[in-house]
Amino acid sequence: MMSVDQYLPILGLLILGVLFASGSFVASALLAPHKRPSDAKLAPYECGIVPEVEPPQRFPVRFYLVAMIFVIFDIEVVFMYPFAVVFRQLGSFGLVEVLVFSLTVFGALLFLVSEGALSWGPVKRLVPAMPGRTSSSTIVRIGADTDVAA
Repeated sequence: MMSVDQYLPILGLLILGVLFASGSFVASALLAPHKRPSDAKLAPYECGIVPEVEPPQRFPVRFYLVAMIFVIFDIEVVFMYPFAVVFRQLGSFGLVEVLVFSLTVFGALLFLVSEGALSWGPVKRLVPAMPGRTSSSTIVRIGADTDVAA
């Protein structure tokens, strides 16, 4: 039979967490302004000019995929360090387990790349360049007569 005294610190931290969370909600309710802002304060404003057109629609932010890549590799590093420390004691069993773990992490990376985690925006295509610029092509471009006798 285990002693209940071992769980008292955990119970104390749980009580402190609940008190902090509820205290934060109570303080927010008491200290927050209760007056609703007027229409003038809610209107968009930039440099003293009221905009005449609506701003463009927001584009989807896919940063969460990059955050997932960070978390995946952060977890991999956290688990690889202890393995590297006790590599000799684990033997082949430890090697197989780390290979399975690494394949799982690599599979997660392949999934994120297939979802477009590393593509930042539309694909940019190269367009054919203009022909080389010469003095005669510059004159033609600005509209001067090409058959003017010198």
